[in-house]
Amino acid sequence: MARSEWSFRSAVELSAALSAKKVSAVELTQDAIGRIERHDGKINAICVRDFDRALGVAREADAALARGERKPLLGLPVMIKESFNVAGLPTTWGFVPQKDFRPAEDALAVARIKEAGGVILGKTNVPVGLSDWQSYNDIYGTTNNPYDLGRTPGGSSGGSSAALAAGYCALATGSDIGGSLRVPAFHCGIFAHKPTINLCPARGETPPPFPALPREGDLAVIGPMARSAADLSLLLDVMAGPDPLDAGVAYKLDLPAARHQSLRDFRVLVIDSHPLLPTDRDVRGAIDRLATDLAKAGVTVARESALLPDFAETSRLYMRMLLGFLGAFFLPEELADSRARASQLSPEDRSLGAERLRGTIASHRAWVLDAGSRAGLRAQWRALFNSFDAVICPIMPTPAFPHDHLPEQDLRRISIDGTDYPYSDQLAWPGIATLPGLPATAVPLGLSKDGLPLGVQIVGPWLEDRTPVKLAELIEREFGGFVPPKMFDD
Repeated sequence: MARSEWSFRSAVELSAALSAKKVSAVELTQDAIGRIERHDGKINAICVRDFDRALGVAREADAALARGERKPLLGLPVMIKESFNVAGLPTTWGFVPQKDFRPAEDALAVARIKEAGGVILGKTNVPVGLSDWQSYNDIYGTTNNPYDLGRTPGGSSGGSSAALAAGYCALATGSDIGGSLRVPAFHCGIFAHKPTINLCPARGETPPPFPALPREGDLAVIGPMARSAADLSLLLDVMAGPDPLDAGVAYKLDLPAARHQSLRDFRVLVIDSHPLLPTDRDVRGAIDRLATDLAKAGVTVARESALLPDFAETSRLYMRMLLGFLGAFFLPEELADSRARASQLSPEDRSLGAERLRGTIASHRAWVLDAGSRAGLRAQWRALFNSFDAVICPIMPTPAFPHDHLPEQDLRRISIDGTDYPYSDQLAWPGIATLPGLPATAVPLGLSKDGLPLGVQIVGPWLEDRTPVKLAELIEREFGGFVPPKMFDD
């Protein structure tokens, strides 16, 4: 069967086509369902299908369009990360004991997507507990990268990134604490946006069977994923804004406009190295080409600055605070093991693995002191953004790596130009934006010589999410963006 002309169109283009009656919402939904049925046996991105309800919603969208109604996502096919509650569908987070848990209410983000007219086709696969850059579990199996089935699509939003790359939907949701929006976007050659911390309320993106209560994230966020930068804004504007049960009682969102509308007006700092974790030649090459292209386009480009926070200390602090959060959910025997190993650490051991171990057993006093250090880090970034509009840097040290399901992540290794590094040390690059809570947009930069997606993240100023998204949009327009995987042309 020939590929539909709509399969890889952007959400903005599809919305215009729907308004112009060039295509119907039912046709878009049927096209997406057909692609899933033809190809998802190989990719396994969609772990929960909700096609009957989707077709019903699509018919309602067509009727609304015929009446002249307009909503931001009206008639557009959307996928939801499995970790978000969708009323009546399972939410498991990959935990086998929760395989039959079905929430009665939608997550707030899902409710907003439905209210905006989105057609939800189903849910996308995740790793157990959303705790890996691979997306596999014993309930739903393994999701493969559409560019190379033997490699990870990223995680924990790997099902969403693979679904977008395979042309199953126009938009998808994801979440991010250790790069879980940006890493799968990088590995599958799509766009994603990690919003400023707490910009998008996460009520209902909740591990089962816990109740869906309003909460502030300390590091974690939810956000949009798409094949085009402009589409990120479309979904971000739907998802963002305070929870009406919480801050929304008093506050309303009013995001500032992007700092610039023209590429040549941007001042960017481009970084490709980290003192504790290198990047491979493919990633460095892509960043160097982008820096050269931006300079030729009139962008003010710097490759170093004394204003940049110390990445080594940033990563050490991030490891402690991240594991301080994650360690709260360790089983008693896991915590006891962590305490025993931490007691053997030398004070001089400042490796990232040692900092993760210290964070796992840290006292509340230690966390408060680290939170004070984070406040100082935010002040450093604030000062930097007086001189620059964005920082462009890697998302991960290598393109998508082969599946590695060794149960102990501490025993896994990642090869960077032939040298092995601890698997979890890859947290260093996503953590650059996660720790200070800054917005960061993942942007694809074409394919490596091996046909694997490359990309960068654009880190922007606090609550100025429109600035990195706009820069991503301008880079896409000037230099190209998403490249469909060849193996799924039909």
